[in-house]
Amino acid sequence: MKFLIAGLGSIGRRHMRNLIALGEKDLVLLRTRKTTLPENELDPFPQETDLQVALKKHKPDAVIVANPTSMHLDVAIPSAEAGCAILLEKPISDSLERLDQLEAAIKKSGSKVLVAFQFRFHPGLMHARQLLSDGEIGRIISAHVHFGEYLPAWHPWEDYRKGYAARADMGGGVVRTQCHSLDYLPWLIGKVESAWGLTARLSDLEVDVEDTAKIGLRFESGALGSLHLDYNQQPPEHYFTIIGTKGTIKWNLSDGAARIYRASAESLDISSGAGIKAGGAWETYPIPESWERNVMFLEQMRHFVGVVRGEAEPSCTLEDGIQVMKLISAVHESQKAGRLIQL
Repeated sequence: MKFLIAGLGSIGRRHMRNLIALGEKDLVLLRTRKTTLPENELDPFPQETDLQVALKKHKPDAVIVANPTSMHLDVAIPSAEAGCAILLEKPISDSLERLDQLEAAIKKSGSKVLVAFQFRFHPGLMHARQLLSDGEIGRIISAHVHFGEYLPAWHPWEDYRKGYAARADMGGGVVRTQCHSLDYLPWLIGKVESAWGLTARLSDLEVDVEDTAKIGLRFESGALGSLHLDYNQQPPEHYFTIIGTKGTIKWNLSDGAARIYRASAESLDISSGAGIKAGGAWETYPIPESWERNVMFLEQMRHFVGVVRGEAEPSCTLEDGIQVMKLISAVHESQKAGRLIQL
């Protein structure tokens, strides 16, 4: 199989290395030659600067869209028209515009799209999802996500001010760039009915986008959610808590483990009206000792290779990616309008 990689920044390189690790070495690189990373690892592969030439000349089976967010659809739409399978980095675009063109191209060509939300492949989140599916904490009442990290520390080899995350013209901003939780919360809990958002540029960072956001969600089930996102926190933190009628599930990226508190039968018995003693216990589901961050991306790529081969259907579909875009749009609309936005 032949893979065309569009964008050779940090994430594009990671996808390239993981393809090679999986034995896929028939790669073509679509480049702007503006990288701040070393060139030598790219030398063994054919390189093109024009997408249409690359598609026509090399006829790739699959295209990996890893260029800046605002340019995703410039690659994804022609690739879908050519019938290529697509691994589309998150978020799928910087707005809802032209998504109908991508959907039409996919419908016509039969192209398959996997949206690259790698946290769906994190063992802690996968375990939390199974616990929720099994009803281990009863009916979900609420959820909270905290995701804060210092933007200049992401890519210390480059000037953060020039990266896509810091620039409005490239589709940056903390809501778009850290939208992982806007994907995994609905994946864990269910569809979102409405959203509100407060966003601002509050830090001392030299960016022209929002660097802090507070987001509220109401799920179709009635459960409520809240999210904190920022570009400023040192040290970084990424965790969530989900509260149910029969217990609580927690996850923290620092150790990756899923934790569940199952309330005791006695603590759930409110029928007598008497005082109830707290009871129950925490149980921890650690990740494998050998696990490291790239495993998420490697397993995602393994799945995508299966999609390209026709052995699997995308586990994170274009429709999933569009729903995240609608949430992002709702947050920004809410900030402007000062009200709750129905989805």
